[in-house]
Amino acid sequence: MALTGLFLCSFLVIHLIGNVALFTDPVQFNEYTRFMSSNPLIRIMEIVLVAGFLTHIIDAVLLTKANKAAQPVKYAMDNKKSSWYSRNMGLTGSIILVFLIIHLQSFWYGYKFGAIEMAVDTSGAPIKDMYTMVLVAFSQLWYSAIYVVAILLLGSHLNHGFQSAFQSIGLRHKKYTPTIKKAGTAFAVAITLGFISFPIYFYISQL
Repeated sequence: MALTGLFLCSFLVIHLIGNVALFTDPVQFNEYTRFMSSNPLIRIMEIVLVAGFLTHIIDAVLLTKANKAAQPVKYAMDNKKSSWYSRNMGLTGSIILVFLIIHLQSFWYGYKFGAIEMAVDTSGAPIKDMYTMVLVAFSQLWYSAIYVVAILLLGSHLNHGFQSAFQSIGLRHKKYTPTIKKAGTAFAVAITLGFISFPIYFYISQL
């Protein structure tokens, strides 16, 4: 659970860095998208990523069942000693999964199998216009709103999950744990602000 969570955190960083081109150069973003969808090594990593997601989800379900079996009656002080997001990791994770399916259908499936518009790359050759697909999606209030809410929940999920992952693999020490917690919060905030900036920017730019 911890290792797959940290692996998925690394994916979020790479995904966010790649999407920065949305703010700088539409042609560069389209070329980046083509590279990510055609490079053989990326295709292999895509399979590894899907395996990581599935393992994380299965582990979460099994861990939840094990916790409930070990503690059939909740402690009276549970809600006072733990944060909301630590008590609702299953809920936020489930909502994030639903959003991920919608997100993949909108972009990954649309890019692979949809009737996507064409543009030109830096050499003048035709290229699928992923940039316009993103612009159209985020110009819709309902989609941008869902995206922002899902990313905010992802941020809360990361805030607890990041520090819990290090604890789960045995890196818990009174000297280092406070630093890990702060790093986890900083990571969660950075990822959240980074991803929600895209729908907010594109939606406002289309008003």
